[in-house]
Amino acid sequence: MDILESWSTHYGLRKKIRRRYSSIWRVPIAKNRLELVLREMEIGSSVLDVGASNQMLGEKIKAVFPDVAYKSMDIDREAIHDYYSLEEIREEFNLIIFSEVIEHMTIEEGVVTLKKLRELLKDGGRIIITTPNLFHPHRYWDASHKTPYRYDELAALLMSLGYSIETIYRLYNDAFFRRLFRIYIGAFIHRYLDIDFARSIAVVAARG
Repeated sequence: MDILESWSTHYGLRKKIRRRYSSIWRVPIAKNRLELVLREMEIGSSVLDVGASNQMLGEKIKAVFPDVAYKSMDIDREAIHDYYSLEEIREEFNLIIFSEVIEHMTIEEGVVTLKKLRELLKDGGRIIITTPNLFHPHRYWDASHKTPYRYDELAALLMSLGYSIETIYRLYNDAFFRRLFRIYIGAFIHRYLDIDFARSIAVVAARG
C-alpha cells in the first residue's frame, strides 16, 4: 500500500524512520553519490543509471570497475543512451541509480516510476536515490522541481512500495579544511539554526 492509498500507513512508516533517524542531524554524511555507488559495486555487477544525462557517473564507475555492465536511461533523445523509457527495458540489474530525478515528478509519477524500478532489480538488488535536502536553505528551489521529499518521507514511500531501507545519507563535499570546519565546528551553528549544509540526501534501499 503506497502513499496514494493510505496516508495513515505512510505516516506510520515515517515514524518508523524517525525512530531510526530522529532528526536530520542523525543522518550520517557521505561525500557524494559516487562514494555510495562504489560501495555497492562488485565485479560483474549490472547497473542502470536512470536520468543519466551525460553519463559522467558511468565513466567514473567504469574507471574503477571496468567490467561492470553499465546501462543508461534518459528521456533526452539528443544524447545517446541505451534506453529512453523504462518500458523499453527487458533486463534486470544489481543496482539502479536514480539521482536528482524524483523531485522533477509529481507524487503520482514518482510512485509509478519507483514501482517499475523495483521490478527491474534482481533479487537482492539495490537502488540509490538522491534528491535535494529540504533542510538546506535553497537547494530545492528550481523552477523544474515539482515534489519535495524530506528524508523520512522518501524512505517511507519506498517502504510502502515494498523496498527495505538499508541506509540514509546526507551528501556533502567541499574543500578539505572547509569540509572539516562544517562537519566538526560549524555544525553546531547549523544545528542551532536548524539549517543543514548538506545539499542532497541519499537513500539506499533493497528490493525487499
